[in-house]
Amino acid sequence: MHLLRSLSRSKEGATAIEYGLIAALIAVALIVGLGGFSDALLNVFNTIEGYLESAVS
Repeated sequence: MHLLRSLSRSKEGATAIEYGLIAALIAVALIVGLGGFSDALLNVFNTIEGYLESAVS
C-alpha cells in the first residue's frame, strides 16, 4: 500500500503518461494523414499507368 501512495504522489508517472498520450495522438494523426496520402499517390500511379499504356498501344 505504501508503494501505491508513493506512486500517486510522484510527478514522474504523470509526466510519462502525458508523453505517452502525446505519442499516441501523433501516431493517430500520422495514420489518418498517410491514409489520405496513399490514396492520392495511388491515383497518381494509376494516371501514369494509363498514359504509359496509351503510349505503347
